[in-house]
Amino acid sequence: PNRKWVTDITYLPTHGGWVYLATVLDLFSRKVVGWSLDDSLATDLVSDALRRAIENRRPVGKELLHHSDRGCQYTSEAWTGTLKDAGVKISMDGKGCWVDNVFIERLWRSLKYEDIYLREYQDLVALEAGIGKWLNFYNHERLHQRLNDMTPWQVWLGNQPALAA
Repeated sequence: PNRKWVTDITYLPTHGGWVYLATVLDLFSRKVVGWSLDDSLATDLVSDALRRAIENRRPVGKELLHHSDRGCQYTSEAWTGTLKDAGVKISMDGKGCWVDNVFIERLWRSLKYEDIYLREYQDLVALEAGIGKWLNFYNHERLHQRLNDMTPWQVWLGNQPALAA
């Protein structure tokens, strides 16, 4: 845990229009370590998710690599400056390398099909409450076959399984 993080943005529908979710995911444990929701794709969206991840789960004594795509939010000075100030190594997708973010794309699929599309949220406030509840379930209750039927939280805490092949 806390050695490699990935991040991405997804679009979520509400009756009031599109809302955007930025998430930071720990690759080893699959735990969502930071997230932010907004009705704007401005860099503040991703910076807020990153700040939350760093504040809440700052690695101690370990080098952290943070991976993203090359979207304008992730190449901005505000984003890269936050990473550099925190002593985090920066990694970005190569052109056309969508597979680099496959783990976070799988998170989006689960969130959308298990919650978003079933609930049809009215607005940003309702969506934020729903996402918070679902992410809590995902981190603390949902068992992952890849994690030997442990939760991301259990793996994060150090009950590290021999990962399934």
